[in-house]
Amino acid sequence: MSDHEPDTEPDTEPSTALDALTYEQAREELLDVVRRLETGGSTLEESLALWERGEALATRCQALLDGAQERLDAVTGAAADDD
Repeated sequence: MSDHEPDTEPDTEPSTALDALTYEQAREELLDVVRRLETGGSTLEESLALWERGEALATRCQALLDGAQERLDAVTGAAADDD
């Protein structure tokens, strides 16, 4: 048996890393994906992978924004209750 194990999880790595991205990191990567798609020159498969990554990044950004909005609503709601 070989000590080298085949790398069987390259497709799951980006989604794991996605969960760890801050809003700023996800937004910057999303902008890069958009630039790459607009520039063209990628194969169909590469373009589809970029599109999927962009969708995932947009979802991550929206989730982080939604979480921030909920926190603000909780704080402003609590402050209004104190008045």
